[in-house]
Amino acid sequence: MDINRLIDTLMRLFGRKLIDVAVKKGIDYAASRGKPEGEMTDAERAQAAAGRDMADRTKQIRSATRRLF
Repeated sequence: MDINRLIDTLMRLFGRKLIDVAVKKGIDYAASRGKPEGEMTDAERAQAAAGRDMADRTKQIRSATRRLF
Protein backbone atom coordinates (compact mmCIF):
# COMPACT_ATOMS: atom_id res chain seq x y z
CA MET A 1 0.00 0.00 0.00
CA ASP A 2 1.50 3.31 -0.99
CA ILE A 3 1.53 6.33 1.30
CA ASN A 4 -1.00 8.35 -0.72
CA ARG A 5 -3.59 5.61 -0.44
CA LEU A 6 -3.00 5.30 3.30
CA ILE A 7 -3.32 9.06 3.82
CA ASP A 8 -6.49 9.14 1.71
CA THR A 9 -8.02 6.31 3.76
CA LEU A 10 -7.19 8.02 7.05
CA MET A 11 -8.54 11.37 5.82
CA ARG A 12 -11.81 9.73 4.78
CA LEU A 13 -12.09 7.99 8.15
CA PHE A 14 -11.50 11.17 10.16
CA GLY A 15 -13.62 13.24 7.78
CA ARG A 16 -16.61 10.97 8.31
CA LYS A 17 -16.20 11.14 12.08
CA LEU A 18 -15.91 14.93 11.97
CA ILE A 19 -19.00 15.30 9.79
CA ASP A 20 -20.92 12.89 12.03
CA VAL A 21 -20.11 14.92 15.14
CA ALA A 22 -20.87 18.22 13.40
CA VAL A 23 -24.29 17.05 12.18
CA LYS A 24 -25.17 15.65 15.59
CA LYS A 25 -24.18 18.88 17.36
CA GLY A 26 -26.09 20.95 14.80
CA ILE A 27 -29.28 18.96 15.32
CA ASP A 28 -28.94 19.26 19.10
CA TYR A 29 -28.29 23.00 18.84
CA ALA A 30 -31.31 23.58 16.62
CA ALA A 31 -33.56 21.51 18.88
CA SER A 32 -32.50 23.25 22.10
CA ARG A 33 -32.88 26.88 21.03
CA GLY A 34 -35.62 29.01 22.51
CA LYS A 35 -36.77 30.21 25.89
CA PRO A 36 -35.79 28.58 29.17
CA GLU A 37 -38.34 26.08 30.54
CA GLY A 38 -39.38 28.46 33.35
CA GLU A 39 -40.52 31.17 30.92
CA MET A 40 -42.55 28.89 28.65
CA THR A 41 -46.29 28.40 28.64
CA ASP A 42 -47.75 24.90 28.54
CA ALA A 43 -48.30 25.13 24.78
CA GLU A 44 -44.70 26.25 24.22
CA ARG A 45 -43.42 23.39 26.39
CA ALA A 46 -45.42 20.90 24.34
CA GLN A 47 -44.04 22.38 21.12
CA ALA A 48 -40.47 22.24 22.49
CA ALA A 49 -40.95 18.59 23.47
CA ALA A 50 -42.25 17.83 19.98
CA GLY A 51 -39.18 19.52 18.53
CA ARG A 52 -36.85 17.41 20.68
CA ASP A 53 -38.73 14.27 19.61
CA MET A 54 -38.35 15.32 15.98
CA ALA A 55 -34.61 15.85 16.54
CA ASP A 56 -34.30 12.34 17.96
CA ARG A 57 -36.16 10.92 14.98
CA THR A 58 -33.89 12.90 12.64
CA LYS A 59 -30.84 11.31 14.28
CA GLN A 60 -32.35 7.85 13.80
CA ILE A 61 -33.04 8.54 10.13
CA ARG A 62 -29.51 9.91 9.68
CA SER A 63 -28.05 6.73 11.15
CA ALA A 64 -30.20 4.51 8.96
CA THR A 65 -29.31 6.35 5.75
CA ARG A 66 -25.65 6.37 6.67
CA ARG A 67 -25.71 2.58 6.93
CA LEU A 68 -27.20 2.38 3.45
CA PHE A 69 -24.57 4.57 1.81
